[in-house]
Amino acid sequence: MRVLVGADIGGTKLAIRVAAPDGAVRADVEVPSTGWDAAPVERAARWLLDRVGAALPAGDEIAALGVGAQGCDTQEHCARLAAAIEALAVPATVVNDGALLVPAAGLDVGIGVIAGTGSIAVGADADGGVLFAGGWGWVLGDEGSAPALVREAAKAALAGHDAGRADDGLLSELLAHYGVSDAPGLARAVNDSPTPETWGPAAPAVFRAAATGSASAHAVVDDAALRLTALVTSLRARGAVGGTVVAAGGVVLGQPLLADRLRARLGEAHPDLTLRLLEVPPVAGAVALAGVRHRATGADTADTADTADTAP
Repeated sequence: MRVLVGADIGGTKLAIRVAAPDGAVRADVEVPSTGWDAAPVERAARWLLDRVGAALPAGDEIAALGVGAQGCDTQEHCARLAAAIEALAVPATVVNDGALLVPAAGLDVGIGVIAGTGSIAVGADADGGVLFAGGWGWVLGDEGSAPALVREAAKAALAGHDAGRADDGLLSELLAHYGVSDAPGLARAVNDSPTPETWGPAAPAVFRAAATGSASAHAVVDDAALRLTALVTSLRARGAVGGTVVAAGGVVLGQPLLADRLRARLGEAHPDLTLRLLEVPPVAGAVALAGVRHRATGADTADTADTADTAP
């Protein structure tokens, strides 16, 4: 069977969905995204197709591939990666992974916001030009991502310690997570291995502190929501269209406090916008893009007949 394939390449995992032309899901696969890099595009194309090929049910062939790729942060880059995939004989559409959220939600226009391993906001103007805000990595930004929340929480906890303020619960939660006994130990723990893999897993400690009444932790989360809202504001100032912000990512979907604060901050800044938390995997948006790419080839009629001939 000729199938539509979607791929969502994130910071920690690659999600692949294989669907029949009528939308029936034939396979859902998740594997680590270890080794992914969006450049050079020729290597990235081979990396992806090797993993997509392994996920295909026996006898299936790719009619079109939709890809949402972390690190593909300009239209030009996405176009080069799509061309590299097509050079390997697979029709493809490539977007930033944040651009999967709107089609995954069944919308034609809107703004996607990811807050998970990293963060970014993606929209489009009235002419279809793709717009990006944020996504500069956890050292410089990635507002609302797990590593950035921990970065800001550690700064707040250590600043409170320096000022001689009593711990309101944030410092103790971070100490417990890292298995250290005092503020200098926390500083060593986060600085000795300054990587997202060291910092990101401590994010639940920030939310636990907030849940038990830590004003410092609550302020960190609220500031993350404010900064994510600023990304949306930036996109709208540059012409992004749509009345819905679609949010996804492990942090905003897994931590109701961040989602609630994001909804509140968006409501203050943009009363005309609605926040929708994505209820389906973003890879569904990649399959939708594959469907659009496939229909553009004019081959869907033939594939529908093929589906009828090969369906069990």
